[in-house]
Amino acid sequence: MKKGHNVLKLNSLTSFAASLMAIAAGLIFGLIILLLSNAQDALPAFLTILTGGFSEGARGIGQVIYYATPIIMTGLSVGFAFKTGLFNIGASGQFTCGAFAAIYIGIKWTFIPPELHWIVALLGALAAGAVWGAGPGLLKAFFNVNEVITSIMMNYIGMYLVNMTIVKTVYDSLKNQTKMVAKSAVLPKAGLDKLFNTNNLNIGIIIAVLAVIIIYIILQKTTFGYELKACGINKSASRYAGINEKKSIILSMVIAGALAGLGGGLLYLSGSGKYLQVLDVLAPEGFSGISVALLGMSHPIGILFAGLFIAHLTVGGFNIQLYNFVPEVIDMIISVIIYCGAFALLFKQIINKMFIKTDDEKKPVGNSVNSQPGNGDLNDQNSSHELIEKTDNEEAL
Repeated sequence: MKKGHNVLKLNSLTSFAASLMAIAAGLIFGLIILLLSNAQDALPAFLTILTGGFSEGARGIGQVIYYATPIIMTGLSVGFAFKTGLFNIGASGQFTCGAFAAIYIGIKWTFIPPELHWIVALLGALAAGAVWGAGPGLLKAFFNVNEVITSIMMNYIGMYLVNMTIVKTVYDSLKNQTKMVAKSAVLPKAGLDKLFNTNNLNIGIIIAVLAVIIIYIILQKTTFGYELKACGINKSASRYAGINEKKSIILSMVIAGALAGLGGGLLYLSGSGKYLQVLDVLAPEGFSGISVALLGMSHPIGILFAGLFIAHLTVGGFNIQLYNFVPEVIDMIISVIIYCGAFALLFKQIINKMFIKTDDEKKPVGNSVNSQPGNGDLNDQNSSHELIEKTDNEEAL
């Protein structure tokens, strides 16, 4: 039992170390890009990236929180699906549908009492995202269609459908974007704008943190969350245990879609002057959410900090333009850092293999009286491998 506890503790440490290795690899690659672009200003610019929002004081921190809020929600969406054995690559489409629903309600539904208007708009965003996430879930549950393929297609269907609907309902033809939402639909700022000296900040980050806590409780503290994760690990065993795997798959995608849709509502109801434009471009927040989920190892708390970290680097990336680096270089650095987050799982496997190898080398050979020479070592080695695999499954549950 003690050995299992130690391996579980080690597994958590390797997950954290893997994420740190991914971040370090991305930053080193970014430094190389800066050196190749402008060696003289590379180090000051690199330090600016590392300091991020802290270089601007309270206002910079406020900007970090503003950029982090939507990608925390899409990261939660992707991470929740990961935990239940599904790959929700459709967060971008769900995000866009949620954003449009929030904007539409914010413009058209002015009959709602002002104190409830923004709440109804967010609920509409949540519902729209849930509906858009349900499609891949239904196809996966009843026809075993790969959710990666269907969710990718739903991204484009959602983008074009939203563009078409905007033009027919809430279109500002002079600016090729949606009209301004009513003031009653804008999220309350609750004094955060004054605290961080920026008009972009509102209670969106508080809602995102509450979503993180709720998802954590669902996954770790409820029977419902346990069933979702068990179904993701092994559908056949879950079915044998009496779990309805079809229901679990559908609900997983519905919840994941709802989280992404809510993220869209939080961004476009923030009152920051951001509008949904009629462009044939998928929402980048959905794909950033995949990287945030990978970097946070699909753990709700890890996703929260990963989203803040990516936003921190984003603000720092904007500031290095002071050193005459072109915007393309900034985007490249941030993209490489995010891309390296996808290798966190690979780094974890490498660390686990190193641990098993080191543990095997420390064991004495043939010290067992009741066993043949070498058998004890072979059994211990197999036990180490099995314990690591078992711990991975326990951590997933």
